[in-house]
Amino acid sequence: MAHWVIGMLFLYFPEDKREYIPAAISFSLFLIACILVFIWIVKRSRKEEKRLQKIEEEIKRSLSRKK
Repeated sequence: MAHWVIGMLFLYFPEDKREYIPAAISFSLFLIACILVFIWIVKRSRKEEKRLQKIEEEIKRSLSRKK
């Protein structure tokens, strides 16, 4: 139980709140980058899904012609 109290001794809360600005900027940049990558992955996944559906349809057509 005492180990989390010891961990709190290393927390640093600056008196001058301007020191939060660089952290906020870097957090914002990483957040925007994460959102953009997520959107890119979703779009890419949808595109791949459509491509796969077309391939499946072609396979079904070719199999039905052979029977």
